[in-house]
Amino acid sequence: MESRYDVIIAGGGICGSALGLALARTGQRVALIEGRSLEELGHTGFDGRSYTLALSSKSLLRSLGIWPDIECRVQPITDMVISEGHPGQGASPFTLRFDRSECEEGQLGYVVEDRYVRQAVLGRLKDGSGVDLVTGARVAGHDVAPGLATVQLSTGESIECRLLVGCDGTNSRIARQAGIQRLGWKYPQSNLTCSISHELSHQGVAHQFFTPTGPFAILPLIGNRSTIYWTESTETAEWVHSQDDEGYLECLRPMLGGLLGDYALEGDRAIFPLALSIAERFFVERVALIGDAAHVIHPLAGQGLNVGLRDVAALASVLEGAVERGEDVGAETTLVRYQEMRRFDACFFGAVTDGLNRLYSNSLPVLPFFRQVAIGALNRMPGLKRQFVRLAAGYGEAGSGSAR
Repeated sequence: MESRYDVIIAGGGICGSALGLALARTGQRVALIEGRSLEELGHTGFDGRSYTLALSSKSLLRSLGIWPDIECRVQPITDMVISEGHPGQGASPFTLRFDRSECEEGQLGYVVEDRYVRQAVLGRLKDGSGVDLVTGARVAGHDVAPGLATVQLSTGESIECRLLVGCDGTNSRIARQAGIQRLGWKYPQSNLTCSISHELSHQGVAHQFFTPTGPFAILPLIGNRSTIYWTESTETAEWVHSQDDEGYLECLRPMLGGLLGDYALEGDRAIFPLALSIAERFFVERVALIGDAAHVIHPLAGQGLNVGLRDVAALASVLEGAVERGEDVGAETTLVRYQEMRRFDACFFGAVTDGLNRLYSNSLPVLPFFRQVAIGALNRMPGLKRQFVRLAAGYGEAGSGSAR
């Protein structure tokens, strides 16, 4: 490890690692600080989590050399069906269907297990990437002086940089020490996550059911396998999660019905609380935030990682441009460009997912009729549907997904 870097990144998850790879390609000196050990980072177990990758995310991962390493593990989404549903009663006859013909790349997105993305990213970091990966250490604090930031590590060492990037999660220590406040709230809901193997083919179709307790998503994986994202009240979710596998499947059965035939759990299962949380600012002097450190949104649209990877693409592009112009990568004039590119997108998806969750996680008797009419009407408006597809795919000014 050197004593001075252009950029130090706190947090070696997918977004932090992707940013490190993108910056190192442009010749910047980068250190990636991660509290977990190499063994923990390379963990191959399956906890049921998968990601829905937008087309912009595919573009970024391809530019970093990660996509070829996971391509054989990726399941394309050929169609997406959205409807209102009730456990044991099936889906509403009013559905909103998106198919691949409405997207110029021929796919609506891709689903891949978390373990394969993590392993591919770690492989790239270790394969002569130019990123100094420091494991078993955390950023304990930092001080800002003209032209540089001094970063104190939990190991007692100090290193300097022109820019410190916080990618250290929802409760970001970097953001707190920089005095950046967060806006948002906790939902009275938690998400149950698991993966299943099943008898019938999913045919590449992703399903999103809106139930009175929250959204229920079925995301296709390679083979006759799917990942389930199931939102319930926190009390109910904790009770379901506490059941043994047989009891868990009994709770899941009314949600799935006969859609996929017989099924069985595959891998571990997880539960996590839900919240909306967005940083008031995405930067201060010598500090920038990306990923969950900058924003956490409801997972109902499967956009959390995609929004974070768009942060990566935008910040990498801004910093590369600054280097080419001989500008200071940690200066306010540089970082304000990043915030202008990214904060609206994060706030927009936060507001959309929050609004949909509140509209559909509601048992008021008057709402089902209007919700079903809205879904049916949108399904008959191809132009508007196409705009929704483009938005979810990450197309647009800040969502190109390239890291230059």
